[in-house]
This record gives sequence, structure tokens and C-alpha cells, in this order.
Amino acid sequence: MIFGYARVSTDDQNLNLQIDALKNYGIDKIFQEKVTGAKRERPQLTEMEKMLRAGDSVVVYKLDRISRSTKHLIELSETFESLGVNFISLKDNVDTSSSMGKFFFRVMASLSELERDIIIERTKSGLDAARARGKKGGRPSKDVASKNLALKMYDSQEYSIPQILSASKLSKTTLYRYINERKG
Repeated sequence: MIFGYARVSTDDQNLNLQIDALKNYGIDKIFQEKVTGAKRERPQLTEMEKMLRAGDSVVVYKLDRISRSTKHLIELSETFESLGVNFISLKDNVDTSSSMGKFFFRVMASLSELERDIIIERTKSGLDAARARGKKGGRPSKDVASKNLALKMYDSQEYSIPQILSASKLSKTTLYRYINERKG
């Protein structure tokens, strides 16, 4: 059987481009998800994996549709290989049914990981350089007045958490962080 897997990151995006390409390939069953690539929990991907048998193929539009993490992508390809399942990426011209396809896939995955590591190094170097010039990175801190208002309302025990959040314009996480900072 030939299985297709299509994923977009947000509800605002649509799967039409991927679905059309998979249908043109001749997919027997397509699994679709709208979930960010950062999440490992993907019910449709898990469901598809349960159905795979030796001789089947898994087809995706692009490699980043099945995984954003090189490690996860390699784990999936190893799972497919152990099951005797071919893995095909239409736009990346990857087809692991051949020796050259397997080799190319591994090289490409390694290059993707290298690119990610280089980006991380550049970002870290840029942040270090900015700090050396006295710049401070990260989100700007909430103003002291919002923090003080929220803590005063919390301490009075006259207001609910939603009321405190609405009045102070703080997030629940930020409010609880401020509360816990006082305890520590």
C-alpha cells in the first residue's frame, strides 16, 4: 500500500497543495494533520505507523512535513527501514527504495542538521556580541506598576486570578512567576 502524510503547522494553513501532489502520485490512503512541527505527538502519524507493513511506501510532499527535527526524521527513516517500508519525499527527490536514495537521504539529513547547528552558533555569537555592547536580549520585562498591582490584588485575596490578569495585563505564567519569586 502507498500511504501519504500531509501536515501544516496552523489551522490557518491548508493542506490542498500537499494533498493534490500526493493524489497525483497515486496514494492509497492519506493521513492529514494540522499540528506544529515542534510537537512530537501527532495522532495521524502514529496511526499511519501502526498500519505499515513490509513492502508499503510512505510518501510526503517535503521532508519538513513529516518532521522538523533531523533526529526525528532519521528515527522515522530507521523505523521505516526496519519494517521494510520505502520512504519518498516528492519535492526533495528522496526515494529510499534504492541504495542511492538511502545514501542521499542520510547526507541531506546530515546537511540539515549542520545548517541548524550553524544557525544556532551564529545566533549565540550575535547575542554574545550584543551583550558585550551592553544590549540586553529577550522579551522586555513588564512594567513594575503591573507587577505591583497584580501582587497587591493577589495578596488582598479579594480578586480572582482572571480579574488580576485582566487588570494587570499579565499572563497567568508571569503572575505565578512573580508570586513564586517572592516565596524563594
